[in-house]
Amino acid sequence: MYKLNAMLVRAACAVAVGASFAATPALAQAPMELKIIAPAAPGGGWDSASRSLQQVMVAAGAAKSVQVINVPGAGGTVGLAQFANGAKGDGRQMLTMGITMLGAVLTNRSPVSLDTMTPIARLTADPLVIVVPANSPLKTIKDLAAAIKADTSKVVWAGGSAGGADHILAGMVAKTAGGDVRKLNYVPFSGGGEALAEMLGGRVTAGVSGYNEFESMIKSGKLRALAVSSSKRIAGVNVPTLKEGGIDAELVNWRGIVGAPGITPQQRAALSAAVEKTVKSPEWAKVLKARGWEDAYLPADQFAAFMKTDQARVKDILVSIGLAK
Repeated sequence: MYKLNAMLVRAACAVAVGASFAATPALAQAPMELKIIAPAAPGGGWDSASRSLQQVMVAAGAAKSVQVINVPGAGGTVGLAQFANGAKGDGRQMLTMGITMLGAVLTNRSPVSLDTMTPIARLTADPLVIVVPANSPLKTIKDLAAAIKADTSKVVWAGGSAGGADHILAGMVAKTAGGDVRKLNYVPFSGGGEALAEMLGGRVTAGVSGYNEFESMIKSGKLRALAVSSSKRIAGVNVPTLKEGGIDAELVNWRGIVGAPGITPQQRAALSAAVEKTVKSPEWAKVLKARGWEDAYLPADQFAAFMKTDQARVKDILVSIGLAK
């Protein structure tokens, strides 16, 4: 009888210890081995965001390891399609995306919708800047608005991919200025260097890009900054906002990260916790400062609501300029 009781006690203790380990949050949230799909070529904004996350997630102990895979093409929709098909139900994969992908899904008529993705977090938001060559007769954003209203087709814009953040902003400005947005003359370029060459060569009226892209040329006096697209001025930069210039438009080039379709609430929570730990770390604060990125963190539920609202806004602009139906 004594031996039987002793065996029962030992068994009960083993069950209790096992249960306590299973319930330990630290073990349940052990750092994961993750994969991030950057739907762009190396060197771009999504690639930089992906690799910054990669470094900081490991440094901050939010992930055991992170692999970044580049899948460029069609404003991110090639990577989106590959992610949707190859990562379904996988709670260890994420995709970097942003407002440009919202536009690309519509303009490229992507068979894969962002609605099938699992929102994890919004990360950063960079203001755009509208510039003209230094010798341009357009001195202010009001001058540009007047030119657009007089003849929208004669104002040639240079910016990033068709349907992206730059294109969307050009459409918003043209619409708000009272121009004919159906005649918006926008020329997409693969990089800021090409757009810059066209502007300096006098073949383009105005350019749009992230402020950091044109900062050196603005400071050297080769380009004149007319307005930034954010709600307030960039700290330390003497450039007015669009609203200060009478253009009731506001847009930032935000970037976020989503999980795969069909992951469980537990998997979503684990990814969300890992990203939150990353963006609240001192290492991430250093990255933001070094890159000139604005902290625009939104957790999963808030990001999901934001995406739904911004999808509607982007669609409205792209429909008005004839890029979407």
